[in-house]
Amino acid sequence: MSRHSATATSAHRLVRAALAAIAGYAPGEQPQSGDWIKLNTNENPYAPSPAVAAAVSTALQGRSLAKYPDPLASRFRERAAALHGVDPDWILCGNGSDDILTILVRSFVAEGEWLRMAYPSYILYRTLAQLQGAHCDEHHFRPDWSLDDGFAAPLTASGDPLRLAILANPNSPSGTCLPPQRVADLAARLPCPLVVDEAYGDFAATNCIDLVRHDERVIVTRSLSKSYALAGIRFGYAVAQPPVVEQLVKMKDSYNCDALAIAAATAAIDDQTWLESNRAAILATRARLTAAMRSAGFRVVDSEANFVWCTHPSRPVRPVYEALKARRILVRCMDYPGWGDGLRVTVGTDAEIDAFLACLRTL
Repeated sequence: MSRHSATATSAHRLVRAALAAIAGYAPGEQPQSGDWIKLNTNENPYAPSPAVAAAVSTALQGRSLAKYPDPLASRFRERAAALHGVDPDWILCGNGSDDILTILVRSFVAEGEWLRMAYPSYILYRTLAQLQGAHCDEHHFRPDWSLDDGFAAPLTASGDPLRLAILANPNSPSGTCLPPQRVADLAARLPCPLVVDEAYGDFAATNCIDLVRHDERVIVTRSLSKSYALAGIRFGYAVAQPPVVEQLVKMKDSYNCDALAIAAATAAIDDQTWLESNRAAILATRARLTAAMRSAGFRVVDSEANFVWCTHPSRPVRPVYEALKARRILVRCMDYPGWGDGLRVTVGTDAEIDAFLACLRTL
């Protein structure tokens, strides 16, 4: 046995069994050099609002970085609260929405308990349950990407009670969205809190923010990575009723958002004119990409996110992914056991999508 193998085996014995037993979440490929067309991780293809750079520049002045940041990101909470029509104590900020999801799972689900998620969806939910030593109950979407009432069943198939349910809406990889009334119906039937992950919510026609006002068990999470073009900053937030936020604050890191991230996120969410312009551009390109992929023989479900999910009726899609990658074009190839494979293609700039489609036609 090599020294490296021996060290790896020893490390497995050092960490918790729940950690050693899992593979961990694998993010999309992030090449750090070279000229790539990146259509694989749903980043916004455009630069953020000019107000962001100005806010970060101001935050760099003087001794601001020598001091700890505001632990609650109060300025951002005020702006987000005004945007959503609530008070600031309805907002919890985090280091990206993944941080918020981690806080939520750790707050509601103990070791040995159960979390429910729709499937196929964001696999990080399963990983977060595993890291808790908890179990994940995966309820399959119907073929049309709707959910039956079984998602709201009070017990798992093994007869265990639920502690938390998570629903990505819009969903990934499909980009589909359940109407708010359907989400409200599921929430009312569930015996536990329902987290509605709206990481792509700004690209959808509807959202579930209003449900939070009427049900303390509904929590909506948002990200600034996609719609505000701040994936490199890492900032997300949750909207929940104040007594819930008060409990969640106990679980977060003391300073989970740094000063530059707070400044950037606050400036970004203040510039709603930029958001509307950016959203319109992405939706127009999304419609064109959807039509082109259907013309190329792919099945594409109508998306309400900044990506499209493409499957093929007669052949696997991995060879297409590999051929595109060889030409320095990255899309996400995803294979879900019991469901099938597909390509998730991020909506890039018009020039990037033109290059992608031109390459696809040659394959």
